[in-house]
Amino acid sequence: MQSLTNRVKQVERKPMTWLESIYLWNIAKGMLITFKHIFKKKATINYPEQKREFSPVFRGLHVLNRDEEGREKCTACGLCAVACPAEAITMEAAERLPGEENLYREEKYAARYEINMLRCIFCGYCEEACPKDAIYLSETFTPSDFTRKGFIYGKENLLIPNPVTDPEGYAKARGEKRI
Repeated sequence: MQSLTNRVKQVERKPMTWLESIYLWNIAKGMLITFKHIFKKKATINYPEQKREFSPVFRGLHVLNRDEEGREKCTACGLCAVACPAEAITMEAAERLPGEENLYREEKYAARYEINMLRCIFCGYCEEACPKDAIYLSETFTPSDFTRKGFIYGKENLLIPNPVTDPEGYAKARGEKRI
């Protein structure tokens, strides 16, 4: 049995020349790379002054939609909650009372609608599952918060402004997305 040292071929190292020993060539190559990057377009942006353009399929913050008369479109069917792979959506249904026809579109509505943004993976399945186009993912970032409770968005946080009483807020919240 041969010893390990006999089987391993030794690497031969030739002595460095004087030019190689002062590393002048390596410094020149490094400086050349640095000068190339100085004149390239920068990858960063100055955020408050410049806004980044997103892809047309960007999925941001969830929005509960209203119709043209300002009534909520959600009928609390629960398809969005069932379609959610992260189980981030919770809802409770209620019956519309007489006199509330101007608030809710259908006889049944979502009395409680919550989305846990810490669980949400922004897949868009809730948007696809909704037969009434009551929920969609807007072009807005999810804002930051310091508490876990701040990331559980209730119905009051998700509802789009009323187009009858606040048309400017409605247009701003709607963004470029189709509704």
